[in-house]
Amino acid sequence: MKYDFIRRNAATFSVRRMCDVLGVSASGYYDARDRPKSATALRRDALAERIRTIHAAKKGCYGSPRMHAELVDERETCCVNTVAKAMKSLGIQAVSHRKFRVSTTDSNHEFPVADNVLDRNFTATKPNQVWLADMTYIPTSEGFLYLSIVEDLFSRRVVGWSMSESMESRSVVDALHMAIESRCPDAGLLAHSDRGSQYASEHYQRQLAKHGIRCSMSRRGNCWDNAPMESFFASLKKELVHLEKYKTIAEAKASLFEYIEVFYNRERRHSSLGYVAPAKFEGNEYS
Repeated sequence: MKYDFIRRNAATFSVRRMCDVLGVSASGYYDARDRPKSATALRRDALAERIRTIHAAKKGCYGSPRMHAELVDERETCCVNTVAKAMKSLGIQAVSHRKFRVSTTDSNHEFPVADNVLDRNFTATKPNQVWLADMTYIPTSEGFLYLSIVEDLFSRRVVGWSMSESMESRSVVDALHMAIESRCPDAGLLAHSDRGSQYASEHYQRQLAKHGIRCSMSRRGNCWDNAPMESFFASLKKELVHLEKYKTIAEAKASLFEYIEVFYNRERRHSSLGYVAPAKFEGNEYS
């Protein structure tokens, strides 16, 4: 490992100086450098290169379990501990969480509030059984962009989304419409959200009733009642938004579209789904 460090940095620092600091002999380094690599070393190098490539392609968000699942899909024979050690030696790790709590919930309204029918039962046996909904805001130099999301609890797939420059109910209704048009759910679907004015509004509730969708709402100020939706926003912020500084609303919209429809739904491996992407978990029905 020390010799690898010296080799990688030989163009920047003196080899002899690095050997002195690391406590190895220069002659030993040159012997190791000139010696033909063993089959094990060549395989280790190839694995390291694949890990670097996947890390870059997956937005730096994969820790060792997801990285291992990706390699196994590529017919790479290795265990998760080997991957973890390789990532550590390469200085590669998943982008870290940054604590945040964005509140777009205005519970101070006079609209009726639905019971918490879901009651933290975050399991579903088929698509279009339970949908989760929430909204957050994305900062840009032109102001905030509000993102409304509808997620299918069964596959964690984002089935509806809308972006708006205001927090009006139109945004959450547009996201609901997108989900309904793309999924054509049967009557009896349960839609769970917070009790904010957008979701309690007559506008949103009328759309639920029109399509035979039952309504469920979290308790006041309790984000854990919609934990999978909170998890989605945490991933979005960690893997994308916190790494960007959007200059325009249009730039943010394009970036969010790519993350949701290309990366999250179709590529990003989800731990609760056995490390497969939501679209693959659903199969071909909604491809």
